[in-house]
Amino acid sequence: MTWSKFIVFFFPIYTVNATSSDIMLLGNYTGQNVQNWVMSEKLDGIRGYWDGKQLFTRQNKVLSPPNYFIKNFPPFPIDGELFSERNHFEEISSIVRSEEDKGWEKIKLYVFDVPTATGNLFSRLKKLQDYLVEHPTPYIQIIKQIPIRDQEHVRSFLKQVEAQKGEGVVLRNPNAPYERKRSSQILKLKTALDEECEVTAHHKGKNQFENVLGSLSCKNQRGEFKIGSGFTLGDRINPPPIGAIITYKYRGLTRNGLPKFATYQRLHSDKNSQKTNRTLNEKVR
Repeated sequence: MTWSKFIVFFFPIYTVNATSSDIMLLGNYTGQNVQNWVMSEKLDGIRGYWDGKQLFTRQNKVLSPPNYFIKNFPPFPIDGELFSERNHFEEISSIVRSEEDKGWEKIKLYVFDVPTATGNLFSRLKKLQDYLVEHPTPYIQIIKQIPIRDQEHVRSFLKQVEAQKGEGVVLRNPNAPYERKRSSQILKLKTALDEECEVTAHHKGKNQFENVLGSLSCKNQRGEFKIGSGFTLGDRINPPPIGAIITYKYRGLTRNGLPKFATYQRLHSDKNSQKTNRTLNEKVR
């Protein structure tokens, strides 16, 4: 089986002026003091930022929701997660990223902040709450924020979420402003940590993976390292292209500061989706 038998179709990406650096990004919870903070379930969907006119993803891709979905969306920005139910990421991604309506009625924008509103988190969310009283819509839901008692409360809540096949927990300082960067005031907690990296090379497999991907190299702020597990056969036949951004899971760091037990999770974005796939011999080495 050769690479040339597989054709990948790419669609144009439409952008707005904002970039991923213009929205708040989560740090990792590693035992920081979270007294007087709040927490909520981390939803495994697609980040959705509504700027008052358009809905776009963290990677600055403008989405094409049907008119009925955004009909009563507010004229001010709201930030949240496009989500339907747990353990349905692939379906959510397929619906949200399509230019056709493939099931937007299943999706809601679960909102965790109102970026341009004033005051603390609760005051900012109240602006949206007041708006929804006058302009109700089934496609927006404000995420409930739970006051944290102590670290054991956090661990207990994480265990509860994961028992229901949820992704993890988000912890927030409700008195912090909305920060358009990776913030130390909003943290994610999972049993396994995750990060993103850029794919830099493909490497041929051995034995049953002789003609497909065996592993890939990627790089991020920690350095360059390989990932060889977590791929489906489909991923190995048609792996994330060089230059793509992928999400991987890991469990701690090595002495050299590199991810330990890094495992591929999913394709996150492609820096250049217009590039043409090359043959197996050209792409995998």
